[in-house]
Parts: sequence; structure tokens; C-alpha cells
Amino acid sequence: MSTTDNASKPIITSYANAPAKTVTVGGDTFAYRELGPREDIPVVFFAHLAATLDNWDPRIVDAIAKTRRVITFDQLGVGASNGRVPDTIEEAADDAYTFVTKGLGYDKIDVFSFSMGGFIAQDLIVKHPTLVRRLVLTGTGPRGGKNIDKVVGVTYWDIFRSVLTRSDPKEFLFFNRDRVGKKAGRAFVERLKERTVDRDKPISTKAFRTQLKAIQKFGRSAPSDLSVVTQPTLIANGDNDRMVPSVLSEDLHRRIQGSELIIYPNSGHGGVFQYWETFAPVAAKFLTSYPARIDT
Repeated sequence: MSTTDNASKPIITSYANAPAKTVTVGGDTFAYRELGPREDIPVVFFAHLAATLDNWDPRIVDAIAKTRRVITFDQLGVGASNGRVPDTIEEAADDAYTFVTKGLGYDKIDVFSFSMGGFIAQDLIVKHPTLVRRLVLTGTGPRGGKNIDKVVGVTYWDIFRSVLTRSDPKEFLFFNRDRVGKKAGRAFVERLKERTVDRDKPISTKAFRTQLKAIQKFGRSAPSDLSVVTQPTLIANGDNDRMVPSVLSEDLHRRIQGSELIIYPNSGHGGVFQYWETFAPVAAKFLTSYPARIDT
């Protein structure tokens, strides 16, 4: 368990104000942020392709941090973390295990994941099935899932379109291009700007390309045995996910016994961000099913 907190300090429940921290393990330094009440078992957030600490929707983080300890972190070689970007999703899962167990000292966590973060979370559980107590998988799919390997083409095409329109690529990658989707995309991008101090470093082009190749390998690999995922699992996505096809959320639901599935209408990869007002309380409730609090 982490011992860096001082119980006399006020509890931070706003991601915009979460302190920037680092921890070094074996010469590698992980950048992370944490907020919410102290707990034996925190909720660790696993981020998407190209994401840094600044890419988490504060509306979702803050809703969960009202009652749970939330920890977000940069993968090695990304943002303020040093080291080498892992070439495979399996290696990324190994790095996450090192960060959680050796860096922060936890032997049990809950997981909130999005997109590539969901790939990493699955590999983490397959290798360390007792580490994770509760699991949230959003905008993601299983190893070897149909068309996951096509994410490279989709990503570069949407980046090209965003350059032409002088928009943030996430507006194209995460949201439909109808009136509702465009409005939701702009609102999401604006929320990501709410933090004004200690902003993270953007991902490098080399790191971004390495992550894309890792996702491509993941999509072309043999499926994992997800029967080992026995922990309570919440799966959510939009009904028109172009990056990780929505049918793969349904595939996960079938393969993870007892899982819950939410598909939001008229939304894409970022369906949980478009429907944050509905989804955030659902996720927060799901993640508070077990009392884990030490003090407030």
C-alpha cells in the first residue's frame, strides 16, 4: 500500500488539482496523479493510445474520486514518464504491474480502462488474475479481435481529417461526425483543458508509432483465455466505434462470465465521454460496491 499520503491533508477530489507525482522503480520513473480518499484498494486508470495524464475526462475521474482513490499514470516513455515505450501490449501490462506493485506497493487494485488501456488491463489479468478486484472496460475489445489491427489506418486517416479542419484528432477518432457527435467532441476536448497547472508533456511521434504497432500486433494475435476473468466486470461502448468495433464489446461480454454491458446509442469510440452524465454515476456506483476506505 502507498504510504505517501498525509491523513491531515485535505482530500483532493478534482482531477484539475491532482498533484503531479513520480515514483522510480529499477531506474524507470513513472509519472502519475492521485486523488480521492485514502484506500487499501485504489482504482487505477489505464489510458488509450497516445494518451498522457491530461487525456482523462475530468467528469468521469471526479465522479469516481468522490468515494474512491483514483490513480492515473503515464506508460513508460510517454508524457512525463521516462524509459522505453513497450513494443507489445504484454510488455505494457508488465510495466503496469511493476508500477502498481513495486512502485506504489499495492497487491490489489480496481481497474478503469479505455481503448488500448483495456487491452493492457486484459493482459495484466491473464498474467496476474488475483491482482484486480473489479474491472471496467470501455471502448475496447479482446486480443485478436476482428479489425483491431486496422486501427492504424483509421487513426492516420482521422488525424489527416483533423489537420484539414484544424480540429483535435480525438473529435474524429472518438465521436460521430453528425451534429450531436461534433458537439460532444468539442465539449470533451474543452474539458481536457480544465487543468491549467503542471500539464503533462505530449507524446512523441516515435512513442505514438510504437504504440500503434503494439496494438496492431495485439489485433493479429491469438485470442487470450478470458475465462480467467472472474472478477465483476462492467463493459461499455458507443454503438458506432470505428477504432475498436462495437461488436467486440459484445464479444467481451459473452466471454467474461457475469459481465455487464452498456452500449450507448448514436455514439462512437468515446461513447462513455459523450454520455458522461449517464455513465459516470454508473461507473462510480459499480466501483463502490466494495468498501475499501481507510479514512477521510
